[in-house]
Amino acid sequence: MSQAFNEIILETSSLGIQFAFRTKEGGYSPLHWHDELEIMYPLNGEVDISVEGKTSRLKNKYPFIIESRRVHSTYTYGPGSMFLCIHIFKKNLQEYLPGIEEYWIDCTPETVDDEHFPKYLEICQLLEQMTRLYMEDSPTFLMEAEGIILQVLAKLIRHFSTNVAPLVSAKDILAMERVRKVIDYVEKNFREPISLQEIADELGLGREYFCRFFKKSMGISFISYLNDVRASHIYQDLIHTNDSIQTIMEKNGFTNQKLFNRTFKELYGCTPSQVRKETSS
Repeated sequence: MSQAFNEIILETSSLGIQFAFRTKEGGYSPLHWHDELEIMYPLNGEVDISVEGKTSRLKNKYPFIIESRRVHSTYTYGPGSMFLCIHIFKKNLQEYLPGIEEYWIDCTPETVDDEHFPKYLEICQLLEQMTRLYMEDSPTFLMEAEGIILQVLAKLIRHFSTNVAPLVSAKDILAMERVRKVIDYVEKNFREPISLQEIADELGLGREYFCRFFKKSMGISFISYLNDVRASHIYQDLIHTNDSIQTIMEKNGFTNQKLFNRTFKELYGCTPSQVRKETSS
């Protein structure tokens, strides 16, 4: 979560493909974005994903595709949820398909119609095959996995894409660029005091206008978002460091103990002390 604002995705080959089987520890993963296409394939647990303000419940063994540069966040219910998470830097695949970056993929369980559902199931089966190969710990896993990912991407482009991105107004484009700028700024500065006036000035907007804009765009107030980001970093520090709760709280920008306790409990359903007790046992 240390790169939660604009995720830096490390490539595993010249193809620009990175993948991992990840276990979510529960709670909120703050708003972020990245230049890569993302394929999320939930293996167990319950997770909500919010993409540019629209929230969906992820279904196990049903992939959810997030196009590049789309702002999104996740909320995991309970610890131990496992995902296959794939990132693809499309421009690295130009030699296979010139103009590949112009293809806009729209593929989630909610948007697949009856006509395309058999093709969607083929993608599900490929990702299930990749999961089985991972469990077998085959020495050829990386070779086979990249082959499978290329097949998945080809099917997504053939059956679930257009070669023109959805028409978006100049106003909406500007709004999302502003949101990305806010996310980047918060990730760099969340440990310091950030006032509404300060972030509004950063965007060249009036304070009241900024508050309305952010709430309308993301469905959450800026202050709530800022506190959620701080709490998510605190959660990681509780797990991975031996610092006191008070030290961690202050290091990550919280100065109000009561607000911190309430925010943390709302996000994680437990107290910081319970998290520390569970990780140390």
